[in-house]
Amino acid sequence: MAPRARVTGNLPTELTTFVGRRGELAEVRRLLAGSRLVTLTGVGGVGKTRLALRAAAGLARAFRDGVWLVQLDQLRDQALVAQAVAGALGLQDRAGYAQAAALADYLSARQLLLVLDNCEHLVDAAAKLADLLLRAAAGLRVLATSREALTTDGESVLAVPPLPVPEVGRLTVAELARFPAVGLFAERAAQVVPGFAVTEANVAAVAGICRRLEGLPLAIELAAARLPVLSAEQIEERLGDRLGLLTRGGRARPARQQTLRASIEWSYELCSPAERLLWARCSVFAGGFELDAAEGICAGHRLAAGDVLELLAALAGKSILAVEHGEGVARYRLPETLREFGQERLRESGEYAALRRRHRDWHEQLARRVDIDWLSPQIADWTARLFREHANVAAAQDFCQAEPGEAEAGLRIVLHVWVFYYWLAGHVSEGRYRLGQVLARAGEPTVWRARGLLLAGLLAAIGGDRDAAQPRLEQGSSLAGQLDDPATRALAAWAAGTAGLLAGDLPQAIARFEDGLTALPAAAVPGRLRAHLLLNLANAAGLAGDEESAVACDRELAALTEAGGDYIRRAYSAYSLWALGVAAWRQGDLDRATKLQQQSLRLRRNDRMGSTWCVEALAWIAASGRQYERAAVLLGVAAGLWQSMGTTLDGNQSMASHQRDCERQTRQALGEAAFQAASRRGLDLPAADAVAYALQQPPEKPPIPAVSDEGPLTGREMQVAGLIAGGRSNKQIAAELVISQRTAENHVRRILTKLGFTSRAQVAAWAAAPQPDAAGC
Repeated sequence: MAPRARVTGNLPTELTTFVGRRGELAEVRRLLAGSRLVTLTGVGGVGKTRLALRAAAGLARAFRDGVWLVQLDQLRDQALVAQAVAGALGLQDRAGYAQAAALADYLSARQLLLVLDNCEHLVDAAAKLADLLLRAAAGLRVLATSREALTTDGESVLAVPPLPVPEVGRLTVAELARFPAVGLFAERAAQVVPGFAVTEANVAAVAGICRRLEGLPLAIELAAARLPVLSAEQIEERLGDRLGLLTRGGRARPARQQTLRASIEWSYELCSPAERLLWARCSVFAGGFELDAAEGICAGHRLAAGDVLELLAALAGKSILAVEHGEGVARYRLPETLREFGQERLRESGEYAALRRRHRDWHEQLARRVDIDWLSPQIADWTARLFREHANVAAAQDFCQAEPGEAEAGLRIVLHVWVFYYWLAGHVSEGRYRLGQVLARAGEPTVWRARGLLLAGLLAAIGGDRDAAQPRLEQGSSLAGQLDDPATRALAAWAAGTAGLLAGDLPQAIARFEDGLTALPAAAVPGRLRAHLLLNLANAAGLAGDEESAVACDRELAALTEAGGDYIRRAYSAYSLWALGVAAWRQGDLDRATKLQQQSLRLRRNDRMGSTWCVEALAWIAASGRQYERAAVLLGVAAGLWQSMGTTLDGNQSMASHQRDCERQTRQALGEAAFQAASRRGLDLPAADAVAYALQQPPEKPPIPAVSDEGPLTGREMQVAGLIAGGRSNKQIAAELVISQRTAENHVRRILTKLGFTSRAQVAAWAAAPQPDAAGC
């Protein structure tokens, strides 16, 4: 081969602004400093090519022989990859030389960066060629983009994530501008609609677009391209069919990026038949899933359970599935656009309804396990899993609501999970909605309907809707009386007692709880209902100031929950301590009351409702102790917690009356202005600081960014010092770290200044001596 002309590279000129990715750019540079092959992976449309080109352009000065882009997206023959690289470098064929060998010979004496773009459909050939060239050319570095890693020796892989998007909630224009996804949408929108800007009028729609498109740059750019004919609000409304809406890319784009569908179909074509089948079946999951669920739901008929793990790994390797690690397990997730595409394939195959039913059955059994194992040592694992599967449980309920004949199954699911989702997590409105939906369709006079009516009435009472609560409770109690089921009759007593407790009628509440305990056999399984009866009886006794009865309930609860291990004991102990703390407060023992409430608060996990109760009680105690400013701050904290759950304390008159007394006393003591200021302070406290304040602990300090307090040099400067100690010149340091020679010289100069040295030999001696770890730069 012989070069036609000597140039320094062939990177294209950027035609649009580059938005965000500062952290990823720095990471690419860092990886290239330590690895000669770096592959950027990610789902189609995430911006791998754009990131690679921007990173390569920034590194151009570090490569004497330039930065060269090889575009492989239009190539279909693996045998022609070497020819494509030669063509990009401007090399001509030389007779008698194999193309790969000739390339290796040409590159052996050169220092350059080769960008291999879109390797996923030619991954084997690209990996073999990269390995051959890197072994032959010491001055070569390769930056590849692919939907899966090349998996060759020495490769470093950077998974390119979507752009950060705003969470659900109201944001100002200034707050929204901090998110790169929003910045990208605004930039591209202004190109097609001159003068477009994010304003207070469209801020919610723009945030919704970026959030629903999950920060995927290609999707965001395609959405912005629709602005000449649709408003931002209309685009957001139509994103339920994102694959149909996002179809107008620039004509100069590759065919696979003309539409979002084309980009996804490109990934689909690169999958094996088994991978495509699992992709489609995994689309039944909402919000992620774990291996056992995939094996239990997706396996069968052309897909063996034993093959699922390897297929999941393959889909993750091809950037189809995102993998998240936490709580000791790996969870998989299809990005929403890929999930929508998978559901289309599932419907085309005729498997959609069957897979949805299997999905429902699996998650109903998961919820049922919580009832069965309520007082067993496994409850901690089951409840953690149930919280992780909230979105899937909701999807199972949606299926029951939409599918004829499935209403009672939906009712069973609601009744299995209500303690966690609708009580502990504080989603009372969601619980009422779910129950209303299934009760309207599950009309048979069964145990499940009776329990559903009772729970619906109770949730209405908790929400302060007494007009809706009473009819439901009466219907449920009447049906329970007709059924030969002691547990359902005990549940009716518990619901009536709890309604009395919420209404402030403590004598009636206590009487009904005692009736429920009498109706329920002591050995009833599951034991959750007996525990709830004892717990609410303890609460009622505590609010009545009857500490002796509260202590008796606490003792029986402790014995009942002993077999459940630490997790379940802690959960019930938290509520018992609350009741004992309230009883101590009613008796005037403020120090003991404070300690009991704070101990209860420390035990709360995923229990927003119970935590709020503790804060309320601590406010009452503070006011009784004339700590009025603290009481006002705590009332503000509690108000914020109630707001976050979409409810108020009005539904619980036993507590609301104490809250009103506390607020009236505190306002009078502080004066209106001081009370409002202190209450606002509590309302504005971040969640962690609010808990710390309630516990009378110092607020959590934000993590301090890493700095080089342990040594005088940054991490990069320590690298340079190590190379100086190894005898490298500035030019050699620049080549090894993939930086320009001028940057290397600046590093050396700063090292000499910081250490107070005058020669490289002193730096070498210093670097050779044992040093504490330096912080990263």
